[in-house]
Amino acid sequence: MDITSLHTPFDTTAEEPGRRVTTLELFFDLVFVFTLTQLTVLLAHDLSFATAGRVALILVVLFWMYGAYAYLTNQVPPDRPSRRLLLMLGMAAFLVCALAIPRVFEDTGVVFGLGFLLVVTVHTGLYTRGHGWDSIWYGVPNALAALSVTAAGLVDGLAADGLWLLAIALQFVTPLVAEHGPGRRDGRSAATLRVQLGALDPAHFVERHGLLLIIAFGESVISIGVGIGDLPLTPELLCGAFLALALSVALWWTYFVRDEEAAEVTFRATPPPARWRLAMNAYYYAFLPMLLGIAFLAAGIKKTLGHLTGHPQPGPALALAGGVALFLAGDVAFRRALRLRPVRHRAAGALLALATAAAGVRMPVYGELLLLVAVLAGMLAVEARSCITATPDPAAART
Repeated sequence: MDITSLHTPFDTTAEEPGRRVTTLELFFDLVFVFTLTQLTVLLAHDLSFATAGRVALILVVLFWMYGAYAYLTNQVPPDRPSRRLLLMLGMAAFLVCALAIPRVFEDTGVVFGLGFLLVVTVHTGLYTRGHGWDSIWYGVPNALAALSVTAAGLVDGLAADGLWLLAIALQFVTPLVAEHGPGRRDGRSAATLRVQLGALDPAHFVERHGLLLIIAFGESVISIGVGIGDLPLTPELLCGAFLALALSVALWWTYFVRDEEAAEVTFRATPPPARWRLAMNAYYYAFLPMLLGIAFLAAGIKKTLGHLTGHPQPGPALALAGGVALFLAGDVAFRRALRLRPVRHRAAGALLALATAAAGVRMPVYGELLLLVAVLAGMLAVEARSCITATPDPAAART
């Protein structure tokens, strides 16, 4: 079903309005986004394809467990002291991972892996509060993935990369194990398990990921200050800062003006057995390139904002353009997963944004920033006009 506006033919009034995200969950997200900050540091230190690939590996592994915690607190709210303390322990484990990221492929790989193993252990322990011994179908593959990452810290080069890829493969098969694994001893069917997996609170789940995205956008804003550093605040530099901020604002617009509320409507209209797969497609697979795009954009801003009149190197130019393109590609995947329309404007915007990298190395930095802002503004304007044209006139419909 296509959703082209905030209105829907489904009647959602019978469903509970859903609970709100707690401040502890928001605190948890702030700690998790520190890992994104550290990934930006790693990328900005060496803007190469090899580093970009490794940054992607780390984010895929980490974001899997963030999604696991987001689903966990959706089902097991941190409303008791024991649950709150365990969730805080999980926060501390994510902090260990974040602190180890800048040298994770040098000498802190084992520290990262052990921190990640604690992340998994705490999650499995909390998970038993809501799903009992069914948690084994998540806990075991997740623990094996954490052990694989820990082992990667003991080796170098391709062997380490291979162990990271093994961890990702283990994570990707976990949903299949959970959906099709045997039920408990009471003979519960896999179909019933899928219903339980899909028993998401739509309002909480959508809001939780929206807040994560907002905090991640904060990283792109912080990168403006880091890029400027101690330079004098000239009109030229302020103009560059405004252009960088405009990029983040335009990306915010692509998701929060229409997509977030429409996503909640879609989740409410989806039967529980299908919600689990929908959540995986929309809020894990599609969100990954969106978050990675923000990290790349932030790294590009850090490397270029202090050199607005110079021609950027290919790496920073591609980080700026590729970051915007990755975010839009993820948003296209997000819309397709939830059957939100239209998507063609955003797909075209992603291609145009990526193309600005070729022009970016031949013009001053502010030129590429201006091109990217123009691409996003034009995309949003054309899309808005298309949606208005496609919306039928209620008065005409009555006649």
